[in-house]
Amino acid sequence: MSETFLKNAWYCAGWDTDVGIGKDDLVARRIAGRSILLYRKPDGTAVAMEDRCPHRSAPLSLGRKEGDAIRCMYHGMLFGPDGHCLKVPGMDRIPPGASVPVLPLVEKNNWIWVWMGDPARADPALICDAYSLDDPDLVLRGNSIRIDTNYRQEIANLADLSHISWVHDVTFGGTQSWGDIRPRHSRHPRGIETTYVVRAIPAPNFVRHLFPEEARFDIDVRVTLTVPCNFVMNFRVHAADGETSGPAKGNLLLDTFTSQSVTPRDENSIDYYFSWGTSRATIAPGIIDLMYRTNFEAFLEDKRILEGQRQRQLEYPDAPQIDIVHDAGPGRMLWVLDKLIEEETREEAGKAAA
Repeated sequence: MSETFLKNAWYCAGWDTDVGIGKDDLVARRIAGRSILLYRKPDGTAVAMEDRCPHRSAPLSLGRKEGDAIRCMYHGMLFGPDGHCLKVPGMDRIPPGASVPVLPLVEKNNWIWVWMGDPARADPALICDAYSLDDPDLVLRGNSIRIDTNYRQEIANLADLSHISWVHDVTFGGTQSWGDIRPRHSRHPRGIETTYVVRAIPAPNFVRHLFPEEARFDIDVRVTLTVPCNFVMNFRVHAADGETSGPAKGNLLLDTFTSQSVTPRDENSIDYYFSWGTSRATIAPGIIDLMYRTNFEAFLEDKRILEGQRQRQLEYPDAPQIDIVHDAGPGRMLWVLDKLIEEETREEAGKAAA
């Protein structure tokens, strides 16, 4: 049975710089099981349409730009940015049905967002509030990676950061304290918010050489997860204050910010777009370069585990799995997603029966 994706949601289709205005800048994306073409008109406006000519299903991403329009290079049909066919070589009349579905598109915080459901419901207010690369108070760098896994696994991975102690032992780890966290989760109509403080831990492995061996830190973590899978986190590093509960009160040493958006290509692969950096108020020489390299290494650590996990899930599809305490966050987030999918499916079935 194929994966059922939430349709009425904004999916990240990449960084704004991924789609240029060059004559050959036709970008093919796979989003929630559909092939999508992205391009920019001469005025810079981005367009998203189904990457399929209605004649014989040739990819329009193999075509060419002609002004605002796209020419299919199989039989030369020309489609405007609204998806309507403008010309069919050899014919004076445009055949009925000669159009391509166009999807609502919004550019926000350096990301391109595409609405995969009913265009009438495409509310830009539902786009997650990510940190912008252009924020004058932050220094951020962005990148992307492809992972051969199911996006529900990545949701579970992001909703449970206890895995830092183990998956990221070489980079962010170096202590088992992440495995002892007891996050506070609050559920919302389209996601969850999670907060906790990891107390009196040594510096993570990637910066341990910069601090005395006895140095200890409190990490204040605030995460917002929204459907389909957007992860926005403020990760604040304080000098340890000696307390065992409550907010971290020690001197703020580093104030970091990350935005991550996971886009399912299909049931077995995702495109992962992410940024990470720090506030200008707490920046230190060389820290951005070091964080950028380390974060990319950490995403490769996730990739290794998630792809291995997916392979075993496909190999043992009916094997039982147990729950542990760290499944609380993933359970809440997947409950929100499944509830929205169930409501959407029920509504579509009602319309079909009417």
